[in-house]
Amino acid sequence: MKKIEAIIKPFKMDDVREALAEVGVAGMTVTEVKGFGRQKGHTELYRGAEYQVDFLPKMKLEIVLPTDQAELAIEAIMKTAQTGKIGDGKIFVYDVERVIRIRTGEENEEAV
Repeated sequence: MKKIEAIIKPFKMDDVREALAEVGVAGMTVTEVKGFGRQKGHTELYRGAEYQVDFLPKMKLEIVLPTDQAELAIEAIMKTAQTGKIGDGKIFVYDVERVIRIRTGEENEEAV
């Protein structure tokens, strides 16, 4: 099994969720996060004073799925989240050793 973590722009969240549902992703965990990479943040004006915003709002998706579905999910995220501008985000892919559903005790693919 694989775990996919994707950091994307907030306004792309609904489109990405729909694209993942179309390729068979049944569930995910989504968190509002803040961060920066090459984008480095930006300057804003508030009540006449300029200040630096170092951490930009992003959405973090976490998905655990069978290995054979991972590539379809990655392609769906890339195609949907891409704007072509700096700050589109990143996708991280990890191997998952074991998954256990707490309620039933089911393991691995049955637990996802």
